Amino acid sequence: MKKIKLLASALLLIFGISCNQQTNSDKEPRVEKEVKKSTKNTTDALTVWHDEPKNRILSWVNTVTDSTSSDFIPVNDRIAVFDNDGTLWPEQPVPNQAQFMLDYLKKNYPNKPEWKNDSIVSAAVEGNFEPLKKAGMKGLIDLVNKTHSERTEEDFTQSVKQWIDTTKSKKYNKLYKEVLYLPMLQLLDYLRAHEFKTFIVSGGGADFMRVFTEEAYGIPPYQVIGSYGEVKYEVIDGTPKLSKVSGDIFVDDKTGKPESIHRFIGKKPVFCGGNSDGDQAMMQYTSSSNYKTMCVILHHTDSEREYAYDTKTLSGHLETALEEAKEKDWLVVDMKNDFKQIFSFQK
Repeated sequence: MKKIKLLASALLLIFGISCNQQTNSDKEPRVEKEVKKSTKNTTDALTVWHDEPKNRILSWVNTVTDSTSSDFIPVNDRIAVFDNDGTLWPEQPVPNQAQFMLDYLKKNYPNKPEWKNDSIVSAAVEGNFEPLKKAGMKGLIDLVNKTHSERTEEDFTQSVKQWIDTTKSKKYNKLYKEVLYLPMLQLLDYLRAHEFKTFIVSGGGADFMRVFTEEAYGIPPYQVIGSYGEVKYEVIDGTPKLSKVSGDIFVDDKTGKPESIHRFIGKKPVFCGGNSDGDQAMMQYTSSSNYKTMCVILHHTDSEREYAYDTKTLSGHLETALEEAKEKDWLVVDMKNDFKQIFSFQK
């Protein structure tokens, strides 16, 4: 029950609900067309990064991949982990999975007669979240179950695929899967060119992200770690089926991130990328490695090309991690000043 409350608390923040309320793929992996893929030749690497953060990353990679260096990291231990929301793609004005949930409600509302008797769902599809706020945690958990649970693996995957392939961000008028941080795509490519294995470790739903991460980032589903709920296996008419069902939920955020890394990767990372206090524990865990490590925090400072936020936000709060970055010399990337270009469609 504690884990369910943690997830609900996170989503309550997204919808502006007080946590203190009383409650009663067949596609080929991504190919970047506009910017050459990073190679071991550093002149081709991180071309949309400004020199200071770029040189620091290049220097670290060159050092830890030099077999003659005392800081050499063997290939088998080159584990790099990245948060997703706010680190590889935007998380404002609400995380994309929250938007997916709302869009699913709106699309399926006409075909769900039972939802019409649900005042919270009926209000939400009209953009009114006051009933949801009043219902608090109980109402939100019920909403999540309606959109994510009691569905087969195939149905949920197809639903996410259809959404990600057709739905556009209102701010950019581009498909959500196209609104990706170009500097971070270059960084992923550059690390892989130096034989790092890249993982996503995110608070977002694992089943949601696994539908598109290989196409978007070149990260296969089995290297995606996220929040997850219960599933049920059955053989129906001779066909094996997995279904998402209501039940306990593991939240892959804050301390949940190093816990998940231990469970699913089994080795401490040596590189970590994130953007919020939710990634702080993962960075602490990475920094505790016996190897020379690097942690990178994206600080969202560009209100024109993207969004500017840190302490005053419902998603992606950045405060204590920023302080610890000074103590541990983590690389803080000022997105306004350190990125020449944020998205491939921007010049």
